[in-house]
Amino acid sequence: MPSVVTEFIEEYGKLLGQGVVDTLVMLIVSTAIAYVIGTVLGVVLYLTAPGSLRPMRVLNAVLGWVVNIGRSLPFIILLVSLMPVTSALVGTSSGVRGVIPPLVVSTAPFVARMIEQSLAEVPRASVEAAEACGASIPRVVISALLPEALPSIVRGVSITLIAVLGYTAIAGAVGAGGIGDIAIRYGYYRYDDEVMIVTVVLLIVLVQIIQSVCDFIARKIDHRSQAEA
Repeated sequence: MPSVVTEFIEEYGKLLGQGVVDTLVMLIVSTAIAYVIGTVLGVVLYLTAPGSLRPMRVLNAVLGWVVNIGRSLPFIILLVSLMPVTSALVGTSSGVRGVIPPLVVSTAPFVARMIEQSLAEVPRASVEAAEACGASIPRVVISALLPEALPSIVRGVSITLIAVLGYTAIAGAVGAGGIGDIAIRYGYYRYDDEVMIVTVVLLIVLVQIIQSVCDFIARKIDHRSQAEA
């Protein structure tokens, strides 16, 4: 048995290691960019909603419609349809670099709705206290809304990261690189069950790490749970 493991590591160890690195790059870079865009969209959606701080029915409806369209498109279809745009933006539509734009486009609308929901959970009293101090809308968002919603946002990060991890595996079907690409090329096309099993295990491990880390951070920054303790 040890010799079998050794042989497997010698044959696929470097490949799998690079696959994990590529997957992490796709995961972290695309999610970070998506959160920048999605947070702005989510804040605007929250602020312009009926009964919110700056209700703008038309803007909210149009932006919500755009976000919903982005959320409704299957990732594999979005990935293929954006290939010309991706090539124009980053010079290629394959590999790690080529999959980041579609990942961002697919993830940002999802993030926007999660941010909007997290902000909606903030107690109205916190917002009113900031307004009573004469805070402007940007100040209310920065000093009251986002800090109060941060534990919920962090928990949402874990959901987003796990979803994007699944997207990176799907992107392997079109040669995007990463663990999904290895599973397709070696596990599926070459009928190598060992590689397929290892790639699945690696994905499960990554999911567990992401969930555990985000849960730990959320507990640390949630002052409500600390007060109860």
